[in-house]
Amino acid sequence: MLDILSANIASLRKESGMTQSELAASVGVTFQAVSKWETGQTLPDTAILPKLAETFGVSMDKLFGYDTAKAKNPVRYWDESYAKDGYFWGVKPSWMCFKVMELLPPTRRLKLLDIGCGEGKDAVFFARCGYDVSAFDLSEIGVEKTKKLADSANVQVNVFRADFQDFRLDSEYDILYSSGVFGYMKPELRSEIIENYKKYTAPGGINAFQTFVEKPFIKPSPEKDKPGRERNYFRSGELFTYYHDWYIHAVDEFIFDCNSSGIPHKHATNHIFAEKWDKGEI
Repeated sequence: MLDILSANIASLRKESGMTQSELAASVGVTFQAVSKWETGQTLPDTAILPKLAETFGVSMDKLFGYDTAKAKNPVRYWDESYAKDGYFWGVKPSWMCFKVMELLPPTRRLKLLDIGCGEGKDAVFFARCGYDVSAFDLSEIGVEKTKKLADSANVQVNVFRADFQDFRLDSEYDILYSSGVFGYMKPELRSEIIENYKKYTAPGGINAFQTFVEKPFIKPSPEKDKPGRERNYFRSGELFTYYHDWYIHAVDEFIFDCNSSGIPHKHATNHIFAEKWDKGEI
């Protein structure tokens, strides 16, 4: 992703007839930062990416060199689901949001990233509570509905489109949050992705994640047969093992009823709330 993004920034800047200094002034950075982006030494902060796309007059997809024609099933399924009237997942925040607030309340300016934000219900809730929120999702319609939900709540959410399988962080957040999308994480990418998230969590920060897990006594979900809904279930407890070196505030496993496909079924999920310990040795 680094090579593609670097090449695209350089190419789009030149196509726009801008110097590195002019681009830097447009997005609020130094020309040295732009030079490092274009030579592949660093990546832009996630908050800068939408500004870059707007400056060049392109979509986030084009900025990342993402070919939507190749992303057939997952994008199509979620875009079709989110294109319907109302909100597919509703607008009530997940219980996980309240646990995050208990562990790390916004008593100071805290940066939070919602990974796979869907239509934005949790991201917007966090913004309303005073967090500095960024969010991304694979679905362009989900991103647009997140923007509309934020506008209706009169809050700011820096939301953009990206595929979490490809996207990697390069700046710190106090809170990384995700409810649902880890169930689509490819097994061969899990260690790399989660280590990237841990690296770019600020000391004392929180990772609050949920993923679907396989249980032999639960029938396969009817959703797994639908294009775009194929899940890569974690093993029960697997998510927790990635945080053996962090302070774990809470882990749990739920089995719940679901009717999102129109066919009643059950899911099992694991949740973790882990802190990057910053209190010295005990």
